[in-house]
Amino acid sequence: IFMVLSLLSIVYGALRCNILAIKIKYDDYDIRVKPAAYLCIFMWRSFEIATRVAVLVLFGSVVRIWVFLIVLLNFLGFFFYPWVLFWLSKSPFPENIEKELSRVGTTIVLCLLTFLYAGINMFCWSAAQVELSDPDLISKSQNWYQMTVYYIVRLMENAFLLLMWYIYRTDFYLYVCAPMLFLQLLIGYCMGIFFMLVFYQFCHPCKKLFSSSITEAL
Repeated sequence: IFMVLSLLSIVYGALRCNILAIKIKYDDYDIRVKPAAYLCIFMWRSFEIATRVAVLVLFGSVVRIWVFLIVLLNFLGFFFYPWVLFWLSKSPFPENIEKELSRVGTTIVLCLLTFLYAGINMFCWSAAQVELSDPDLISKSQNWYQMTVYYIVRLMENAFLLLMWYIYRTDFYLYVCAPMLFLQLLIGYCMGIFFMLVFYQFCHPCKKLFSSSITEAL
């Protein structure tokens, strides 16, 4: 019961973040989110987060040490990714976050922002993509390429972790139909991707403002 309540609260938070990110990106427009959009986001985040957590738990139950390495690599990769893009852009250091902050204070704030960004992306695609070269620190463009790469790599990673669990599973899972659970989790993650595609293709409140639809980009 507590696990279900925790999942629902996290999914609700992800849903609200999605809506907030849309309003921030398109603050010049009157945005009306339809019930179908709420439903798609809820299903998208439910499948995505639940399957991701389940995969990590199963993998960690049989290979306890390696799960920390997987989590650490994921976290460090997403933590440094915005900084790498910022250094490659050769943009000036952000100074407009808060006038009272010194350069060191601004750096700490940016590190905390990318820390939060990395923590979110370990489990699901972040609703708002951090862009340190932008004055608002949030990317206003819809980058289908990044999203596609993220979900392809994440699906492959989940499949690999499940395969390692299947190979090294212990007698604890003797009465669990391992192949069925393997397929259910992969299909569950694919269902999350499916609802995400439906949302961006049909239910996004600002889909008319996209330069190209997600199916055209794919």
